[in-house]
Amino acid sequence: QVQLVESGGGSVQVGGSLKLSCVASGYIYSRRCMAWFRQAPGKEREGVASICSDVTTTYADSVKGRFTISRDNDVNILYLQMNSLKPEDTAMYYCAIRTGACGDAWYLSSRYNDWGQGTQVTVSS
Repeated sequence: QVQLVESGGGSVQVGGSLKLSCVASGYIYSRRCMAWFRQAPGKEREGVASICSDVTTTYADSVKGRFTISRDNDVNILYLQMNSLKPEDTAMYYCAIRTGACGDAWYLSSRYNDWGQGTQVTVSS
């Protein structure tokens, strides 16, 4: 059983920055795909970014060039640095982990085994 706990969310103005963290504990292997998802009210959960154990990263088009995903396998922490935030980035952000590589379908939430409880990000204009 894996436990994931997100933190770092908050309220910022347009153009601001936030850094999310996700601490993983329990039965952890470094050879796992980890990802950030987000879900806005009334919308489906969408993949934001993923990172493989070999630190290969993939991003949704909507966040490319603004967000950076990273991981520290020594302490089992996943990060998401978010810059140049926009109102459309407002959502609950979740970290997720799955066994194996991320693959082309990294953005499908059904592929992930464990999820955190989420942290809210609100961007106001």
